[in-house]
Amino acid sequence: MHAVILVLIEVPIVIALSRIVGLGCRWIKQPLVIGEILAGIMLGPSLFGLIAPDLAAALFPAETLPYLNVLSQIGLIFFMFLIGLELNPKYLSGQLDIAILTSHVSILVPFSLGTLSAIILYPLVSDGSVSFTAFALFLGAAMSITAFPVLARIITENNLQRSRLGTLALTCAAVDDVTAWCVLAVAIAVAKEGDFVKAVPTIVEAIIYIAFMLTVGRWLLRYVVKLYRRTGRLTQFLLAWIYIGVVVSALITETIGIHLIFGAFLVGAVMPKDHDLVREIAEKTEDFVLIFLLPVFFAYSGIRTQIGLLNRPELWLLCLMVLAVAIAGKYIGTYVAARVSGIDKREASALGWLMNTRGLTELIVLNIGLSLGVISPLLFTMLVIMALVTTFMTSPLLEWTYPKRLIKLDLVEPEPQPESSAEPVTGVYRILVPVANPSTQQGLLQLAATIAGERSPAAVVHPLSLIEIEEDYAFQSTPEGADRLIQERYQQLEELIQTLEPPPIRSLIHPIVRVSNDVARATTEIAALDGISLIVVGWHRPAFSNNRLGGRVGQILSLAPVDVAVYIDRGKQSLESLLVPYVGNIHDDLALVIALRLLTNYDTAFLSVLQVTQTPQAQSEFSYELRDIMQQLPQKVRDRVSLIQPKEASEPIPAVIEASARADLTIVGMSRAWGIERQTLGRYTDELAIQCQSSLLITRRHSQVSSHLDVIS
Repeated sequence: MHAVILVLIEVPIVIALSRIVGLGCRWIKQPLVIGEILAGIMLGPSLFGLIAPDLAAALFPAETLPYLNVLSQIGLIFFMFLIGLELNPKYLSGQLDIAILTSHVSILVPFSLGTLSAIILYPLVSDGSVSFTAFALFLGAAMSITAFPVLARIITENNLQRSRLGTLALTCAAVDDVTAWCVLAVAIAVAKEGDFVKAVPTIVEAIIYIAFMLTVGRWLLRYVVKLYRRTGRLTQFLLAWIYIGVVVSALITETIGIHLIFGAFLVGAVMPKDHDLVREIAEKTEDFVLIFLLPVFFAYSGIRTQIGLLNRPELWLLCLMVLAVAIAGKYIGTYVAARVSGIDKREASALGWLMNTRGLTELIVLNIGLSLGVISPLLFTMLVIMALVTTFMTSPLLEWTYPKRLIKLDLVEPEPQPESSAEPVTGVYRILVPVANPSTQQGLLQLAATIAGERSPAAVVHPLSLIEIEEDYAFQSTPEGADRLIQERYQQLEELIQTLEPPPIRSLIHPIVRVSNDVARATTEIAALDGISLIVVGWHRPAFSNNRLGGRVGQILSLAPVDVAVYIDRGKQSLESLLVPYVGNIHDDLALVIALRLLTNYDTAFLSVLQVTQTPQAQSEFSYELRDIMQQLPQKVRDRVSLIQPKEASEPIPAVIEASARADLTIVGMSRAWGIERQTLGRYTDELAIQCQSSLLITRRHSQVSSHLDVIS
């Protein structure tokens, strides 16, 4: 009972630390799996056991390890089942000939290098209890693994699933996954039997069982689909039988002589890929597995990882050799095969880095090897470091090799316009509108469409909806799951567009939907790459906060390489009366230019320019550029512009607040005069934002070169 109580204490600690470290890795744009692996290592002798050995021994005594192992094995069974569910045959439909060549060469080269490395490593890091054949096979298999789940999430997060590179990488990884698991099964059989000849019966039995699952197993699972379609939902009764099938299949493969994870994987792989059924199974299974069981597996692996074993320079040199062989073998094999297949250098290089992703799959393989005694704790530690480094490096090296300016940003291109490129599109006035809050998005989009104007054929408004995916392994973060979310989001945006008035303005709206876990960064990247003229972002609170302006809004204001306008909606339906308080800075110039664009587009709108001064002696004047722009406007537009002066000695903010009572929209530039000067490390004063009696648009100009009027017809 004492051991059970300790396990119940250990599990919450493990889960909490995995979440915390995982979130830290997400913050630095790394897969969650890296944080979870690191959390496990931190709880083991490499950190916790080093700094507090007595407490570590008391909290994680040897008698609790069997309990953690049981939980880990259950977690692995159902995680491998989820991986099998994700292995959709559609991934094998595109560029299959190229993928088969590339994936098999990317396995053969590191496998060969791994087996050659075994000649050096076997006498140095093996305890001699296992044959060289088994050692070499297992090391080669460990070197050649690609983690399909982690790679799929990297593809999704970089919006590559519909690009040539993304589809090819998914196909290669799927083929690689199947082949690598087969190689691993052979390696396990050889390790258990001692040599290859003795392992032949085990291999034959495994092949027979695979054939059985591909035929009879698939036929039986079709009845599951029929029952699901009949009821219209995944009942507990049906899910229970699926889980029974997973466990029974795992037991069969364990009895055959290969590992139990293969049986669970097979059930998921042969499951008919009815989209709704697979999604419901995944959603019901993944929460408990990913939140509760997998962190226990990481902790169990971390306890077995002893970085302190690398206590001599020569051992670190061996570790570097293992790392170099793993990276070079996978990269060179992939790159050469891709180039032979006709892939250009940049895509081939990016594919090489993607196929180097190992992550959790590698950790599963290593734990099997350690449990079988094929690899020693020392080699296990080296290979864990290799798994961490290769997974960590994938995202930055992908960005370096294949930067986002070369990637098609929009997953779906509904608008008839030139595709994004490294050079901004000229001659088109583009407004980018991040939409997220249901309570403000209609007013925000209506304002942006009004600024664009139905009279301007060269104007486009892009509502930007960013899908944030928090988990690495969740079904929604797979390319297929992400595509479903994207299509749903497009449908929601289309429904929103149909609410805009007048109807002709709807033709200007062309949505963009992307997957991103960094809203501000993604917004600024799209703005830079798509030639955006103006970002209009909403502020859902009644005022600016007393600290910094709304996190993401503040980041967009800081980072966006284009003009930005922050909209505080007071519910004004009409924009007939415009007010621009003006003191003469570049942000006020932007405010006035946007107001003039509204006047140009709509004949019924009137503009009042409030020339506010902070001292009686000073008088704000329009800049030379602004005066020149106004002179070029039609007389009918200039006639609807009036200049007004506040009462003598009036303070700027009270004067603006008083004038805003007669306006539908007040447009102001960021300025100390309006109490909204942005202080990067300071605070915001928000008196105007609180008391303004009309809707408020606050502008921040990025460059004086940009113009919002030169494309008006």
